[in-house]
Amino acid sequence: MPGAEGAVEVRPVAGREDLDRFIRLPMALQGADPHYIPPLVMERREAFDPKRNPLFRHAEVQFFLAWRGGRPVGRISAQVDRLHLERYRDATGHIGLVEGIDDPAVFAALTGAAEAWLRARGMRRATGPFNLSINEETGLLVAGFDRPPCVMMGHAQPHYRRRLEEQGYVKARDLIAYWFDLRRPIPPAVVRVSERGEAGRLVVRAIDPRRYREDVRTAIRLFNAAWAENWSFIPFTPEETDHMAASMKMLIERDMVCIAELDGEPSGFGVGLPNLNEAIRDLGGRLFPFGIVKLLWRLKVRRVRSFRVPLMGVDPRFKGSMAGAGIVFKMIEFIRRNAMAKGYDQAELSWILEDNMPMRRIIEGIGAEPYKTYRVYEKALA
Repeated sequence: MPGAEGAVEVRPVAGREDLDRFIRLPMALQGADPHYIPPLVMERREAFDPKRNPLFRHAEVQFFLAWRGGRPVGRISAQVDRLHLERYRDATGHIGLVEGIDDPAVFAALTGAAEAWLRARGMRRATGPFNLSINEETGLLVAGFDRPPCVMMGHAQPHYRRRLEEQGYVKARDLIAYWFDLRRPIPPAVVRVSERGEAGRLVVRAIDPRRYREDVRTAIRLFNAAWAENWSFIPFTPEETDHMAASMKMLIERDMVCIAELDGEPSGFGVGLPNLNEAIRDLGGRLFPFGIVKLLWRLKVRRVRSFRVPLMGVDPRFKGSMAGAGIVFKMIEFIRRNAMAKGYDQAELSWILEDNMPMRRIIEGIGAEPYKTYRVYEKALA
């Protein structure tokens, strides 16, 4: 495809060198942005490795690089998730990991290659970005470029939105990220709600290190049930649950991950994770030779000041009820109190679907404010 500097050629990623270019390209394209944080290269290699990421057991994935003048100028992925197709029967494939220089020819070539790959597999619609699934980094940043992203959340340049929309992608859903200053007192009305109803029968406890894997499985079981009716939701598989438990174990601080039990039965869960991005932002994606020392010192000694709540849910039995709201408030307060005792003072609560008004009202009720918007796009594949 012709462009200002010559033709754009899109080729499938083939081999380790290509994959390394694919992983490192965002560092070249976004590196001048003071709010961009390079991901750890070794973590990205694991995430994109079919032998190590259980997503690949139910999803077919293809990575593409756009080239011009002998150098990569953009990237994209295309995915067909068998679990999505079995659940929704909507012939929908996904795109993800979208990056590119500010040139319409590059985005046209990238999306064209991904869409052709999806069509060849019978897909009639594309949605995304999903990096690589809805349970990982989801959506394209469209508002909130003036702050760095939290752990497991994406960053983008403003032109990404324009260029995707030029290619016919339209909004499917917006996802909201909230910023919460832990030092602000919880409003008295919220405290009263959390103390009413089932309070006397409700216990919020930290996960138990002696049964760590069992508690993680309980939390994911509750998550799968609580989110079952959410737009485009795909439940975690048992293999993905175990993989998550293993990969997050180093980050998890036991009293910032909680399970709510009503009359002794698990009824809700919440997960607070230290904001790893705060600790790695100047490592350039490298842990060796000295990055690992800096990372461990920042996490364990100097400590980061912010964390993210990526997962929270309540048993569907309590959906829309005062008891359900009380469980959520109690879990947030449990995590907040323990986080402040460790020196944290800020948190991101994310992501929340724009039309999930019950949860948004709860989050805004404690004083959190929306500060970033991520957009999931869709496009019919004629």
